Amino acid sequence: MRTQKILMTGAGGQLGRVIADALSERYPNDAIIVSDIRSFESPFTFVEIDVTNREALESVVREEGITQIYHLAAILSAKGEQDPLWTQRINSAGLLNVFEVARIHQVEKVFYPSSIAVFGKGAHLDFVDQYEPLLPTTVYGITKVDGELWAQYYHKRYGLDIRSVRYPGVIGYQTPPGGGTTDYAVEIFHEALRHKKFTCFLREDATLPMIYMEDAIRATMELMHAPHEQLNVRTSYNLAGCSFSPQELFIEIKKHIPEMEITYAPDFRQEIAASWPKVVNDSWAQKDWGWKPKFNLQGIVADMLHHLSK
Repeated sequence: MRTQKILMTGAGGQLGRVIADALSERYPNDAIIVSDIRSFESPFTFVEIDVTNREALESVVREEGITQIYHLAAILSAKGEQDPLWTQRINSAGLLNVFEVARIHQVEKVFYPSSIAVFGKGAHLDFVDQYEPLLPTTVYGITKVDGELWAQYYHKRYGLDIRSVRYPGVIGYQTPPGGGTTDYAVEIFHEALRHKKFTCFLREDATLPMIYMEDAIRATMELMHAPHEQLNVRTSYNLAGCSFSPQELFIEIKKHIPEMEITYAPDFRQEIAASWPKVVNDSWAQKDWGWKPKFNLQGIVADMLHHLSK
């Protein structure tokens, strides 16, 4: 057995710091290396890496004897539309650098997060199955489809063990929003506690699949530690938590903060949201590695307000 050494790219983002903490429950801190394009405080070893710089990435993987990579560096949906070519460079070229370096240096496992943004025209958005047409409307979604297909190719051609989930909108108190279309569902909690009012950039009935951070991290850990022979999906697994609209979320928050007010001012992000699923069928994840969420809408709201109010 090789001594495990884990590299995480994009570790300063919404998921990175929380996944790193989850990894530290299983591995010693000196086995975890976090990286990003700018430094941040961390209990783990930090290295500055631009994932589009393959030589720098390869140097760390080789010198540190990396056995697992969690590749989280990416530009999210709304921010990605502001500069499509930059988004393609980070999301697609950076991903291929990770896969190729992992192949060359015989990295044991790679985690690559995909997204519900891969869906679009032709998919049954009321209830999307695992194998639906992938015709996204955003550059972010395009790069995620690209990544899923490369992940499948590298597994089939080279045997590289790449594992992935299609995250729905992730709601958590641990980090601020990161520029995604579903980030209204994080921002609303901060505004509810600060100002007791919120202006939503989506329509009140824009139902989307969401997942609480605790469930998202647990799903990631469960997938990464599942026996490889149990895994039948080598693009990316659908992952579900619960689905709700901005109005439904507002009503639930208002139960805790009665003076809460909301107004709706849909912008370009509403068009993005309209191309995404309302409900996700994650039966393959349930069957292959026993996935089951713990948090529903009521649990998410209660826990978010509890932690953020501190």
